[in-house]
Amino acid sequence: MQERLTSPGLPENLRRRLLVRWSEPHRRYHDLAHLEMVLSGVDLLAGHADNPDLVRLAAWYHDAVYQGRPDDEEQSARLAEVELPETGLDADSVAEVARLVRLTAGHRTEPGDRNGEVLCDADLAILASDGYRAYADAIRAEYRHVPEPAFREGRAAILRDLLALPNLYRTPLARERWEAPARANMRAELEAWGPLL
Repeated sequence: MQERLTSPGLPENLRRRLLVRWSEPHRRYHDLAHLEMVLSGVDLLAGHADNPDLVRLAAWYHDAVYQGRPDDEEQSARLAEVELPETGLDADSVAEVARLVRLTAGHRTEPGDRNGEVLCDADLAILASDGYRAYADAIRAEYRHVPEPAFREGRAAILRDLLALPNLYRTPLARERWEAPARANMRAELEAWGPLL
């Protein structure tokens, strides 16, 4: 895998445990490729963050627990709170990583939350990607347990909620690069479903 996954600045035993989580067989999108993409986005936007190292740690944990359930981010944050103290990280830094992980549940940041802006923008970078269709298909595969009508209704609600934001991305660089293509991709997905939604 990419260097970002081999040199995260984590103790080797913890890195290995996280890689096992990110490699679980039920994952179709929230996998090692997604982790690599988020870490790449954090690296791109790192100059905007107050503490890029903590944002990188949060990227490693943000989907460490992933079952396709509403509390996945909360469970991931709790995992960070349990595991990170063993690295010697101080309590305030552990709390910041957990807070950042929780932000990825809704991608809503307060003005001036530069760490949160970087993580949320990096997590949403896929929306602007040329691989958007494959991403949407992989999300559907992860939610294969949900009947099609319910999935479409839920997915459409998420997309409309994101499209209603004044800006999907909070960092200037992400807005410049990703805002327009992300909105076009999401609109195209909604339009492909036709008038039923």
